[in-house]
Parts: sequence; structure tokens; C-alpha cells
Amino acid sequence: MSWWNKLAIRILLAALTIAAGGFLSTTLARYAPGFGSDERQLDSRFNQESREAFRLESVAERDVTTYYVKALRRMVHGDFGWSRTLRRPVRELLAERGAVTLHLVSAGLILAWTAAILLVVATWLAGSGVIDIVCATGSGLLLCLPAGGLALLLVVLDGPAYLALALVVLPKTYQYLSGLVQSTAQMPHITTARSKGASASRTLAWHVVPLIRREILALAGATVGMAVGAAIPVEALSGTPGIGQLAWQSTLGRDVPVLTSVSMLVIACTVLGNTGADLLADEPRGTS
Repeated sequence: MSWWNKLAIRILLAALTIAAGGFLSTTLARYAPGFGSDERQLDSRFNQESREAFRLESVAERDVTTYYVKALRRMVHGDFGWSRTLRRPVRELLAERGAVTLHLVSAGLILAWTAAILLVVATWLAGSGVIDIVCATGSGLLLCLPAGGLALLLVVLDGPAYLALALVVLPKTYQYLSGLVQSTAQMPHITTARSKGASASRTLAWHVVPLIRREILALAGATVGMAVGAAIPVEALSGTPGIGQLAWQSTLGRDVPVLTSVSMLVIACTVLGNTGADLLADEPRGTS
């Protein structure tokens, strides 16, 4: 199968995954406890006609399939619906909050990857098992802490939200990179190069990294989805006005148009990140 055929199939699968994820999130929101209730109906400042209008807003969402099909048609034309809780077009909310989340995720990923690469390189150059044990123990401890717990800890310490995101991504990135380097270092030609006097830095740069570049690209795509997913609890708990906080607010308000759009956006970032990394790693024939 040619590279272009693989590209078409992966794009199709990505689109189907995003659409299926959006339908699932819409269904879960529809059948969640409290659907159809609106605190504005209990507000004495609104008259009976206004309360009835609030009630009718959710009637169109009761038939999940019909609502979702209509929502997809509107999305194709750039209309993502109207947020009942925030009283604003969902498209505007996604644009504003998405910029905040993009900055947060980018800063967290850059920090996590920089730290992971530096730790792996330091362990390789030092050749000391002590450093490796310390790094492995530290990453293991971080893996035991959920994203929400790290976010709360940084709120107490008045730390930046992107640091919590970096601490979520760092341990998995470090452990995977470290495992790749260590397994590759056992290959015969690398062992031979080291035995003939090749320096540790030269061996890493010219022999190890070229062999694991595809795995590194795949890991990069996976960490994008990891960071986007972790951004939801981090933003909600740290008060960062991004997509994560928007998802939390819309969940509390059973705001189906926002929940559907946010879910599809998060799924799209995860799927496209993994798909893009796979396509970059899978070079077209005749170009290598």
C-alpha cells in the first residue's frame, strides 16, 4: 500500500473517530442526571414566559441522533451553536479559550521535553547507575500523582499552571526515552563503537538517535494528546480560563453544544497528534 493510500485511510479513520467521540459525549450529556434542569427557572426575576423559554431550549437536545446530525451540519458551515450557560456563541468561546490552552500546552510540552532530554543525555554521558536510579525513582513518584493533585499542589505553592502540565508529561516521556536509549545501546554495532573508543556524546548523536527517531516522533504525538487531556483538570483547578475550565463549566451546566464541541476538539487534538506523528515517521518510499 502506497504512502498516499495510508494517508487517506488515516484521515478517514481520524474523522470517524472524532465524529464518534462527539456523538458519545453528546449521548452521555443527554442521559446524565440533571439534564434539562436550569437554575434560571428558579430565579424569581424571570416571569413564567421566560422560564418556559428556558425549558424549551433543551427540548431539541432530547433526541440525541437528530440533534447531533443537525449539529454536524452546522459545524461544517462554522456554526458551533449557542452556549446556554455563558450566553455566547460556542465558536467565540472556543477561539478565546483555545488560545489560552494552546499557550499552556505548548509551554508544558516544551518544558517537559527539555527536561526529559536533558535527564536522558546526562544519564548517558555520566554513565552512572546512581543518576539513573534517582531519575527513575523521581519519575515513578510523579506518575503516582494525578494531574488534579499536581494542579492543587501548585495552586497552594502559587506556581504556574504549565508547570503542573509539564510534571504530568515529564515522567512518561523520560521513562520511554530512557528505555529506548538503553535498549538501543545494547545493539552490537553500538557496543563495538564504544569499545573502539568512540565518545559517549558521539555515539549518542550519530548512532543512537538516528535509530530511534521514528519512535521519538510517535512519542511526540502521544504527548500532545496526553497534555491536552491533562489540561482539563489543571485549568479547572488552577482557574486558568482555557478549554479545560470551559469543559468543567459546561459540564456543571449540562451545556450540550459546548460539551459536544469541546469533546470533539480534544479528541481531534489527540487523534491528529498521533496520526501526524505516525505519518512523519512513516516516510514515503523512495525518499529515504
